[in-house]
Amino acid sequence: MHPSPLTPVVTALRLGLHLLMTVLAAVVVVRALLPGAPHPVPVVVLAAAFLLVYFAGAFFGDRRRGALPVWLGTLTLLWLGLVVLAPDAGYLAFGLFFLYLHLLPRPWSLPAVVAATSVAVVGFGVHNGWSVAGVVGPVIGAAVAVGIGLGYEALFREFAERQRLIDELLSTRATLADRERAAGRLAERERLAQEIHDTVAQGLSSIQLLLHAAERADPQHPALPQIRLARETAAENLAETRGLIAELAPVPLEGSSLAEALERICRRAETPSLRTQLVVEGEPERLAMPIEAALVRIAQGAVANVVQHANAGRMRLTLTYADTDVHLDVVDDGVGMDREASARTASGGFGLPAMRARVEQQGGSMAVESEPGHTAVSVSFPLVPGTVVAESDSAADE
Repeated sequence: MHPSPLTPVVTALRLGLHLLMTVLAAVVVVRALLPGAPHPVPVVVLAAAFLLVYFAGAFFGDRRRGALPVWLGTLTLLWLGLVVLAPDAGYLAFGLFFLYLHLLPRPWSLPAVVAATSVAVVGFGVHNGWSVAGVVGPVIGAAVAVGIGLGYEALFREFAERQRLIDELLSTRATLADRERAAGRLAERERLAQEIHDTVAQGLSSIQLLLHAAERADPQHPALPQIRLARETAAENLAETRGLIAELAPVPLEGSSLAEALERICRRAETPSLRTQLVVEGEPERLAMPIEAALVRIAQGAVANVVQHANAGRMRLTLTYADTDVHLDVVDDGVGMDREASARTASGGFGLPAMRARVEQQGGSMAVESEPGHTAVSVSFPLVPGTVVAESDSAADE
């Protein structure tokens, strides 16, 4: 939060009010010490007490907000005592006007100003006799104080709104910077995936083909076991490299929603012998990119297991948006799951351990149920603050 632009204005107003109160109290004291002035000692004592209480509240009032009504009431009582004893004490009402307008709630501030104006008029009238100047002076002072107070409130509201807009702009800029960094990381991951595919993966594939050709060329070669071992090692490393490429490559979230990405996964997995279905329950929400990416990757892995191992006739993906969680269930009617065999696939990256690690990395939970005729992989992620983004941010996330 940046300092408010009103800080210099508020400081200047406070210093001006302090100076005004000091000068007016000094005038009252000086006039009370002139020859023939009534009650000089009580007036000096009350004026000194008035200034002492005033500056005590001015310096310590911000730390003890609950004591402000007591402080303002004490200051008013001291001023009333001065009005009774000194004819010039009515001028102190001009400083009190600002205190009433600033510290009292709106239903009480204006009546307090009117009451103080009436006391000042009566004080001048009792001590100096009734005159037009004795009435007009306090009234004009009250009107000026009210005008300044209302103008300050309007100025404060305008600057508060401007400060809110500045804070929103800074927050939006920080969010955009974070998204630009995330986009840069995704672009770098995609570049690395392409580089690995064009170099390491292609090289391992060539090595595997060459070794396979050598193995077939001379089945009786004495080094055939070593050639076969080298070919199998190259095949395993190629599978691991393809899994690494799959991890680095962007997830298929080209659509405008997570449901559309899951729908594409279902369509690509459907064959004449496998019927697929996507069901979305609850009110769809836009989730944070890491959560959506994890759900798509997990769906890819679970669907790959069904296609390659389950020998299923039907498969259903259910995406459920609850109040506090988002759930993804992949259910099929296949032969059941061999836990050890399902720990890896041809791509090397979609086994149960990989899915479970991805779920735990994002703070979610995973459960697997498997028996002949029914296999279910269920994952859920809590919708903690920060995992749901506004619809207006969807374009930036894409």
